[in-house]
Amino acid sequence: MSENTTNNKNVRDDEIDLLDLFRRMGRTLSRWGNALGTAFLISLVFLLRRWLPLVLSIIFGFSASYLFKATSASSYTSDLVLRTNAMPPADMISYINRLHTFCLEQNKPALSNAIAVTGNQANNIIDISAFWIIDYGHDGIPDLVDYDNKHVVYDTVNVRMKDRLDIRVRISSPQELTNVRSGIIKFIDGDPLFQQINSVRLRQNKEMLARLDYDILQLDSLQKFKYFQETKNRIPQNASQLIFLQEQKTQLFYADIYDLYSRKQALESDRDLHKEIVTVISEFSIPARRDNGGMYYGKYLIPIFFFVTLLIMILLANRRKLEEVYNKY
Repeated sequence: MSENTTNNKNVRDDEIDLLDLFRRMGRTLSRWGNALGTAFLISLVFLLRRWLPLVLSIIFGFSASYLFKATSASSYTSDLVLRTNAMPPADMISYINRLHTFCLEQNKPALSNAIAVTGNQANNIIDISAFWIIDYGHDGIPDLVDYDNKHVVYDTVNVRMKDRLDIRVRISSPQELTNVRSGIIKFIDGDPLFQQINSVRLRQNKEMLARLDYDILQLDSLQKFKYFQETKNRIPQNASQLIFLQEQKTQLFYADIYDLYSRKQALESDRDLHKEIVTVISEFSIPARRDNGGMYYGKYLIPIFFFVTLLIMILLANRRKLEEVYNKY
């Protein structure tokens, strides 16, 4: 009996301890809620009593943003999408990013010589960079440009496109985009290795088309021969031979011929539409607004002005306590 009594007492003690734990948790949460509510009310009253300096800080932030806009050089961004016909995009991106290096190093003479523009036109160019185009779902449709170069190359679902790339140009005078576009194409077409590879591609295309024409002709002749041969075999040579009414299956080559025609049409399209090293898919467009407008600076300057003013207000409101702490230590 004493053992059962002891066990019941331990169970009741555990229940009491659990209830006490919940009560303590409830009191703690209540204190935290009251503290947060008090802090919110104090902060709200503090902001309302000092609304004028805070509003002025926002106005100063707007003013500074438009001052930076007025005093800084304009910057515009536009994109050119190319289809690579001779080289894989990896090699083409690496090659075009030489221009990016010239821009980073402020080597305007080298940039001017590379894309065949004047010195003044080269001075208007801020940056030229090439990027991968990402295909989400591997469906052959471009979805986005990897401007941050963060795409995981091991991703087999969302892949880099193997036949196109994006070239982004930042420029201070958007009217020069046409000259920059022509210069970039000349820069690509002027590479001897690219020229050789493209010549080999076109020659192989021509040879394959000739072979396909020959194969189509041969299959067509073979189809006619088989048809007439089987028809001849079904005609009785003398009256004593029986004629079987069941139709014989004539072997035709429609599927093979159509497959060859499809390959031929694809090669002809490639020959006629993509003769050059690259094909322009999407041209540069003239930007409607500059990149570094008032809001470009405002999203940084307005919060900075606001929080600096708020910090000053907090320090002024607590200056006596700060003086006491300073004198104490």
